[in-house]
Amino acid sequence: MALDNPKLRVVLDDISSGKLQLPEFQRNWKWDDERIRALLATITLGYPLGVVMTLETGGVPQFKARTLSGAEHGGGVTPAKLLLDGQQRLTSLYQALRQGAPVDTEDARGTPMKRWYYINIEAALKGVIDREEAVISLPENRVLRRDFGRQTELDLSTRQLECSEGMFPVNLAFDETEKFAWQMQYIQVHGQEALTLWPQFAQRVLNHITGFDIPMIVLPSETPQDAVCSVFERVNTGGVPLDVFELLTATYAGDRSYREEYGEDFHLGNVWTATKQELTTAHPVLGTLEGRQDSGITSSDFLQAISLVRTYERKQEGKAAAVSCKRRDLLSLPLADFRRLAPAVLEGFDWVGRFLAKQFVFHHGDLPYRTQLVPLAAVHALLSRTGGLDERSEALITRWYWCGVMGEMYGSGTESRMPRDVEQLLAAIDDPDAQEPDTIVEANFQAARIDRLASRSSAAYKGVYALLGKRGVYDWYFTEAPMTGETMVSQYVDIRQIFPKGWFAKNGGNDIRSTSIVNKMLMSYRAGSSATGAPSGYLQVLAREAGLDEVWFDDRIVSHLIDPKLLRADDFDAFYEDRRTRLLGLIEDAMGKPVAGRESRSTRAEGASVDAH
Repeated sequence: MALDNPKLRVVLDDISSGKLQLPEFQRNWKWDDERIRALLATITLGYPLGVVMTLETGGVPQFKARTLSGAEHGGGVTPAKLLLDGQQRLTSLYQALRQGAPVDTEDARGTPMKRWYYINIEAALKGVIDREEAVISLPENRVLRRDFGRQTELDLSTRQLECSEGMFPVNLAFDETEKFAWQMQYIQVHGQEALTLWPQFAQRVLNHITGFDIPMIVLPSETPQDAVCSVFERVNTGGVPLDVFELLTATYAGDRSYREEYGEDFHLGNVWTATKQELTTAHPVLGTLEGRQDSGITSSDFLQAISLVRTYERKQEGKAAAVSCKRRDLLSLPLADFRRLAPAVLEGFDWVGRFLAKQFVFHHGDLPYRTQLVPLAAVHALLSRTGGLDERSEALITRWYWCGVMGEMYGSGTESRMPRDVEQLLAAIDDPDAQEPDTIVEANFQAARIDRLASRSSAAYKGVYALLGKRGVYDWYFTEAPMTGETMVSQYVDIRQIFPKGWFAKNGGNDIRSTSIVNKMLMSYRAGSSATGAPSGYLQVLAREAGLDEVWFDDRIVSHLIDPKLLRADDFDAFYEDRRTRLLGLIEDAMGKPVAGRESRSTRAEGASVDAH
């Protein structure tokens, strides 16, 4: 890292020629009119400006570059430096001082506008306190109006008018020929007074602009990419975090070997859009392209899965110390490896979509953990090279999945858990005697947890209903067949209370158990409209509406792990304990291990069996 203090003139020349450009990942920003006027006042006083930061390219930029706004004529040039910090300041100065066109800015309310900037010569010479008031801006036509446009307040639409008003256009500050011509006309208009004012103005204002130094930190071209990105995020004050995908998009677009081979830049954004479109069209559980692009699985998820595959391969080859998918691993992912591994990872996520359908998870809003899909896709991508999954392997993965969900293992610390799960799942698949993955070993579901499961955002809450759906549940109005992904949508199935709120209002009021998952079930909107009041009453209504006798309708009740006799008796306490026990048994079966604390409660339905239908 080096410190430099180039002249503002040199920096503006470099911007104009394309020697100084922005990395593609930099977002476009513009300062508002008030801040630009304050900035110009600062440099006319010669006051220090904040440090800017650049990265030397060595003639081979790490990232695809683009010119600063207003200097597009400098495009097509390989930049010598990339601007990492200071975009707003330098863009504002370039447009105001060198662009030769009005500045793209906005007012205090964010309304876009174009402005020319001037310095009132007499006001600027009054003192530093008034300097900011001496800098003014005018609309694109250089005419300032008031009274809703009916009266002209200031007209600088010609040089004659500029000189008459003593308003010097700052865009002439570095143009010696035009500046001299303006000076001569100003003296011609104001005579002896101008001969006194102009030398003072040149010394106390213009010389500060033309002699201004820009404090600059210069990073050498050898600076590692992840360090560049880390530095950029630390100095970026725009308030919007820069993500890995944007950085890789700029990096891949600047890949010369790809451009030489294919005659165009590699567009990571287009590849991801096509990938997401393919996956979400086939599997709505993976998200949607409507509205926000990254609902469901994200571009970062896809990159992390690729990184897991790549680092696993490299570790097996002795080229890497660990399997990993951290930020630095993604930033160091070569384009060649991305292109090589992306198809296998795409197939992995496609398999994940089918796997989730088997687990009765059909929509991304019902997905317990999106992050858990990343190692799952990576494992499939790695196994696909050796014949794919057999029945034993899929059973192991299914158990791992449910341990992750019901043990709520993917709520945090996923960057360390993902690599472990990939390695340990592959080891257990390869060797039946190998130790089980940590996610299976560490997963723990406490019996008391089920009483507190009341929020749709909880992974375990979503998991219980997926397990019930996977087991096979019938609606209480559309009773012909068990629910499917299609009927969940067409029949407007939602989670509804079994003992409704109205029943509690008449029978004891507030009971925290009323909102527990134990007192809820999957039910269509049509069934829910009849399921009001006491269960003993609405069950008769629903059976009649469905055209079933009591015995056949009881089979539909049983499919939800509910004892029909207890429900028809309106005995909430007995119903709750019985269903609680059955749901805990369902969780135990999925996790392949006991539920902790289950024996601590008296469960009158302990050991009872419930047939599917």
